[in-house]
Amino acid sequence: MAKENFFKRFPWALHLLIMLGVSLVVLMVVLFFIRIYARQGEEYELPDVVGRNIAELQDDNPIELDVVVMDSIFRPGEAGGLILTQDPKAGTMVKKGRKLYITMTAYTPEDAVLPELAGLTVRQAVNELYAEGLVVGKLKFVEDPYKNNVIDQTCKGKTLYAGQQIERGSVVDLVVGLGDGSGRSVVPFTIGKTADRARRDIVSASLNVGREHYSGVKHRQTAVVCRQEPDYTGVSKYPYGTSVDLWFIDADATDVDRMVREFKVDSSKIEDPNFIDDGRPTPDEIEANEEWSW
Repeated sequence: MAKENFFKRFPWALHLLIMLGVSLVVLMVVLFFIRIYARQGEEYELPDVVGRNIAELQDDNPIELDVVVMDSIFRPGEAGGLILTQDPKAGTMVKKGRKLYITMTAYTPEDAVLPELAGLTVRQAVNELYAEGLVVGKLKFVEDPYKNNVIDQTCKGKTLYAGQQIERGSVVDLVVGLGDGSGRSVVPFTIGKTADRARRDIVSASLNVGREHYSGVKHRQTAVVCRQEPDYTGVSKYPYGTSVDLWFIDADATDVDRMVREFKVDSSKIEDPNFIDDGRPTPDEIEANEEWSW
């Protein structure tokens, strides 16, 4: 009777209890459906898809990944549809239907226009070629009055001409002047870099890429340099055209950071390109010397 008398005396209390009860039930129902919609607790380990073909991934996709192709790169000699990179990386816990961003090899090459390279330094020519989607192969140094000066360019032994159309991704070899033969360059720091990046840095320094060792490597596209020969010192210089041999391993970002730290290399030296003494005055030297001003 006391409880009945209480609610009769305070009817608002009964209404408040009813409202709280209904709110609690509604909240529980909402949380239940949110849990189902978000599939909480149903996470799967993202597989390593680098090196697989995108067609294979589409046929065998148990966690229903939404594959998004961010870029395609043509690589001579490699089949189209080969996955080069993935984001998120392998081992990440994801839910079904997660977007997977990839880059892959293109099925057909696009045409690029060969830029005018004659008269440029090797570094300038390398930048021009890579900007057009072309790759620098070997540097051949020949007698010429101008040191580190591009004289000619070839592809598969055939001479190329500025403005000529060539398949994007083609390897272009450069014929370069030796000058008085005194040209020397610092071997770049390639530890922790992919093959593409290491090759570009080496030829930009007027050196050649030597033998590449991939023993035990699963994915060449993402493998990084763990050893180079000659070693990087930041001081020792080698004649133009010297070959730099590279050894590769599979590694993640943590491994790369560790390798770089072990070498204790000044980061400013890693980021800044090697200075190439091609015998030409720098802009600062021209400005400071009246004899070079015009």
